[in-house]
This record gives sequence, structure tokens and C-alpha cells, in this order.
Amino acid sequence: MAYSLDKLLVIGISSRALFDLETEDHIFNQQGLDAFRQHQIAHEQVILQSGAGFALVKALLQLNNLTPGQRLVEVVVMSRNSSETSLRIFNSIQHYGLDITRAALSGGAPLSPYLKAFNVSLFLSLHEDDVQAAINSGVASAMLYPMPPSATNLEQIRIAFDGDAVIFSDESEKIYQEQGIEAFERHERENAEKPLPEGPFAHLLKALSYLQNHFKTPDGRASPLRTALVTARSSPAHERVIRTLRAWNIVIDETFFMGGVNKSEVLAAFKPHMFFDDQHGHCVKASDFVPTGRVPYKQQAE
Repeated sequence: MAYSLDKLLVIGISSRALFDLETEDHIFNQQGLDAFRQHQIAHEQVILQSGAGFALVKALLQLNNLTPGQRLVEVVVMSRNSSETSLRIFNSIQHYGLDITRAALSGGAPLSPYLKAFNVSLFLSLHEDDVQAAINSGVASAMLYPMPPSATNLEQIRIAFDGDAVIFSDESEKIYQEQGIEAFERHERENAEKPLPEGPFAHLLKALSYLQNHFKTPDGRASPLRTALVTARSSPAHERVIRTLRAWNIVIDETFFMGGVNKSEVLAAFKPHMFFDDQHGHCVKASDFVPTGRVPYKQQAE
């Protein structure tokens, strides 16, 4: 019987997001494919340092160790490398003891057509075109920022999300951007009991909620997975968020209605393995403290 990925949380991650390949990327951009190829082959036994998505991937894979005989998480390396230049990546995976056995090596071709073939729930990359294409095709995706020097290595998996244009759609965000704060707050008051439409990360949040419920115990021991919502919203726009999550039957562990206050200090205290936001400015500030990924807006087909 063929192995099925249908009931697993599948993380697709580019090799540059999993490992630090900035030197190699510079060689490719400045000297070309042949120089990159020669460098990778010559350095096949040199172990790569961890990249911006390494901590999250390592932490999520630990969930499989908590459920003997049952896999919950699968990670697929998705790279524009060819198989010829990929041995260094696999050697590094083995060195760190990461339980990753699957890869899609596209030889320079776009990766987005293969995401649904692997049932990818979340795609992480440093390649903006691939991330945008993934979002456009309906797959939760984020472009990662350089990893902060003191990135967390907590045993409990912690993931933080912005709200509008990430968990929820950008419908209300557009009203704020086009008409201002007063129109936004009026719209949210008038629609307080109407659940917000789903955003690109809604299904991922629901999958994480399912995993949290999977680990619930009668004695109330702490779940190995903890989530946080860190949103620029404040009262009166908070009510619609609370009612939406209730309608989705999702409980987020920690919620912060920031009201425009810088999110960085709260994120530094929460210590997430990853924070997802749609605003470049917010991501730049957050990335000084915690691993951060930017979620692009979905582009409509012309």
C-alpha cells in the first residue's frame, strides 16, 4: 500500500530556509550555476549551519516521538537544487538527526506545482517568487527573515500569528488601509457577530488546534504545542476576533490586542519558534527578537 500524507501536518521547507546557505546563494548569484555546483560537490562533507526555519522544523518533528507508532508531522525538503548538488543537504540532515526522508528537487524549476502533490500544509522559503506562488495556489506560505542570534530552543513548540491577512482574510485590513481607523472600527462593530472570512493560515491554525486536542490529558498537563495571536487590533475590534475563533471551535492559548503598540517585546516574552505577519515593517522589527515569516497577499489571476 502506498504511503499517504493525507492525515499528516506536512511542512514543505526550502533548503535555504532549513540551513544557512547564504554563502552558496552568493556564489550562485555572482558566479553562476557551474561555480555553485563545484562548490557544493567540493563541500559535500562540510555540515551546514542551521537556518531560519530549522528550530521550528526540529521542534515539530519531536511530536512524532511523543506518539509511538503514529506519525503526526512530515517534513519535505523542497529545493531548486538538482539531485547532483543536494548531497550536502542530506548529509546535514543526517548530522542533525532530523527525521526527514522526502525531498522535491526541481533543478531550477518553480516549486509551487509540487506543493499539493505532497499535501503541504505550510511552505517556508527564502525565495519570494515561490512563496507568492504558493499563496496564490492556496497553500499557507511565508518568506523567512534572517534568524536572530538568540533564537529560542524551547522544548514546547510555540507559534505566534498576526490576525488580519494571516489567520483571517484581508477584507477588514483593506478597509483600514483605504478608509482609515474610524471606518475600520465602525465596520467591525457592525459585523461583530459575523465570523471573519478565513485567511491563508486559517487551515494551518485548525490543524495545530487538532494536534493540541490530540495531546490533551485528563490531568491537564501542558500541551507540547502553544499558540498565540498577536494583533494590532484593539477594542472595539476585538469582539469579532473572539467570536470568529469561537465559531471555528478554536482556542488560542495567548491573545494580545496590541492597539498599534510594537509587537516585538511581547514576542520576545512569548519566545515563538516562528511568528507570522503580513506587514514587512512588523516582520523586520520582530525578526530582531524571534524567527519571523512574512505572509504575502494573494494575487488575483489576470
